[in-house]
This record gives sequence, structure tokens and C-alpha cells, in this order.
Amino acid sequence: MALIMHAGKTNKNAFKALIAAEYSGVDVKLVENFEMGVSNKAPEFLKMNPLGKVPVLETPEGPIFESNAIARYVTRLKADNPLYGCTLIDYAHIEQWIDFASMEIDSNISKWVYPRMGFGVFLPPAEEAAIAALKRALNALNSHLVCNTYLVGHSVTLADIVLTCNLYLGFSQIMTKSFTSEFPHVERYFWTMVNQPNFKKILGEVQQTESVPLVQSAKKPAQPKESAKPKPKEEPKKEAKKETPKPAEEEEEAPKPKPKNPLDLLPPSKMVLDDWKRLYSNTKTNFREVAIKGFWDMYDPEGYSLWFCDYKYNDENTVSFVTLNKVSGFLQRMDLARKYAFGKMLVIGSEPPFKVKGLWLFRGQEIPQFVLDECYDMELYDWKKVDIADEAQKERVSQMIEDHEPFEGESLLDAKCFK
Repeated sequence: MALIMHAGKTNKNAFKALIAAEYSGVDVKLVENFEMGVSNKAPEFLKMNPLGKVPVLETPEGPIFESNAIARYVTRLKADNPLYGCTLIDYAHIEQWIDFASMEIDSNISKWVYPRMGFGVFLPPAEEAAIAALKRALNALNSHLVCNTYLVGHSVTLADIVLTCNLYLGFSQIMTKSFTSEFPHVERYFWTMVNQPNFKKILGEVQQTESVPLVQSAKKPAQPKESAKPKPKEEPKKEAKKETPKPAEEEEEAPKPKPKNPLDLLPPSKMVLDDWKRLYSNTKTNFREVAIKGFWDMYDPEGYSLWFCDYKYNDENTVSFVTLNKVSGFLQRMDLARKYAFGKMLVIGSEPPFKVKGLWLFRGQEIPQFVLDECYDMELYDWKKVDIADEAQKERVSQMIEDHEPFEGESLLDAKCFK
């Protein structure tokens, strides 16, 4: 008899047990026609889980809720299941990594992605804290995976299934390539896992998101439909004046196409931003002679503008890793402008307080309005447009692009690039 899983077809928490079932030879089927917000509010469902949360597994002995508990149950249905390792220490390490996947990875990805999708209040400081905590966790995971293909032992365990499903939310919704490239062993691990046949059967083809979602307003509960109003009694027909027929578009307005970004409507520029980014990335030697010269040869002052930025609250930058995380968070939130911008951020000084200064290249003559609206970090900086007719300012631009050290008489703690 098949076990019945109550959850939607795209629920990553349900995927844990479904993948475990594939490895264990256990028959688990998703309930048909499950509708989130409807099915999980039905009295029959609330008897299984009074909180109305998914997933819930229906078994002959009674229902089970909480996704990790469900995955453990399915795994234990097979005696001596290798998903739980071969020794007591294997079992302990698997449980360790399941807890890590839940508390350090899933928790912080959820705090980052769900407020942006409108499922909660978006608070920029809370997002920054979640990203910093997630990066610490991913760094730890990356270090472990340097010499390990799997989390425990030499084959897939339940820990790999739980962690991969939690990472799946991040990779598919909010963790762009520019974010995950800092953790190459995590990337290798994730793509190895999702391409295992038993994973692929449940997850399908996994695609990494190309951008961080814009902040949506909090979702409001659906309003009940108004009851149909009784039709007023028909009055005797009077001879109506003939009216000019309305154009078809007035009778039924066609759906409007998604508005183009105003920057896409600007006159073409001779500067191709991707060509500059490629030159910057590929120049390993003679940077001043090749990349900097190439930048000024490409630069189009009519199609682009350069801006200096200085952090307003440098006195607060007393802890190096907090300052670096602050800058990394800013660059992550600037992902929405990747098509239209290039940036360098310098963290300056050998001792606190550290100074944060930046240089940005934007399409157009002003800082794009959608960047000012969506990226709250912008108001934390003083912005000054570069006057390239001023040789001193032009030289400062060149030094910031090449991470010149010392910069303005001080050493660099770090230099980060947005490209």
C-alpha cells in the first residue's frame, strides 16, 4: 500500500521524503489535486496537522508532519538502509549534517527569499544578517567538501538529500552564479547531487536563478467574491440614440506588454559593457597598460556616467569581517543592475575604523532610478559624479579600477568587484 504525501508538486520539503523513497524502494505518492491555502485548511487535513502546514505523510499507523521526520520515517522503512550509514558514528554525522542543513542553510535562505517574495515583512537589516549567516555556513560547508564528495562516507546519505533539497530553494530562487561562485565546492556538490538519477526523477532539470527577485509587497489573504447582485427590473425599452461604436480595445483591453527598462530605450552607446567586463576579467598582467587603457578607449561619456561613493558611517566600521560583509551585501543587492553597471568597492585601512569607498559605472547620465528605489544601501553613501575633464579625478578612477595600493596613502584591506 502506498504512503500518501499531502503537499504541492513543487514543495522542496516534500522532495526530501520522495527522494529518500526512491533510494529505499518505498512507494510514496503525492495526493492528487492538492491546492495550498485550500487543501491544507480543510478539516480532514487539520486533523492530521492542526497547524495546517505541509508536508504531511499519511501512513497506516497515523499521520506524520515535519519534513525531516517524514524523511527519516521513509528511510527507516528499509532495514539496514545505507542512507543512514553503516556505523554509529556515521549515523551521528548524518544527524549532525541534517541539523546543519536545517538550522544554518534552510533557515537563512528562507529569511532571505521569503520576505522578498511577499511572504513576510521585508527588513533590510534582517536580510543583511541572514545573508551574512548564510555565507558563514556556506564557507564551512565549502571547507568540508574540499576533500569530500558526499557529506558522510562515500555514497549518498539522508544528510545529502536534506541538504540538497534545502540548497535547491536557494539555487533556484535567489542564489545567483555571482553569489555561489564564492563557494566552488558547494557548487560542484549541488550539481553532482541534483544530477543523480533518483534526485533528477523528483526535481527534474534544475536551473540556477539569474537574478535576485525584487521585493514584493506582503501577500494579502484572498478576499471572498462578492455575491451576485440581483438584476434590476428591465424598464420598457426606449429608442436609444445611436452611438458611435467603441474601438475594440476599449471594449476589452488587451494585456499590456511588460514595460521596458528605461535604460534599454536610451540611444545606442559605442561602449559595450560586456566587452569591458571581459577585458577586466581576462587581464592578468600589465593591467594599467592593457585594461585601464582599454577602459578609457571604450568609455562613452554620452552613454555612461562614472560615480564615486563614500560610506557615510565609516566610524562604525570597527570590525573587519562585519565591514566586509556589509560591502558584500551591498553588491549582492545590486544584482538587479548587473546588465547596466560595473563597480569597484574598496575597504581601506590596516586598522579600524575602516573606510569604504567605491567607483560605479552606470548606463545613462544619472544613477538609475530603479536602483535608488530597490537598493536601500544607496542612501548609506554620498555620491559624486566624476568629472573626467579633471585629470586628478580621472587618475583616481584608474587607481580604483586597478586596486592601486596604497590608495590615497593607505593600505587596502580588501577590494571587491561588481561585474
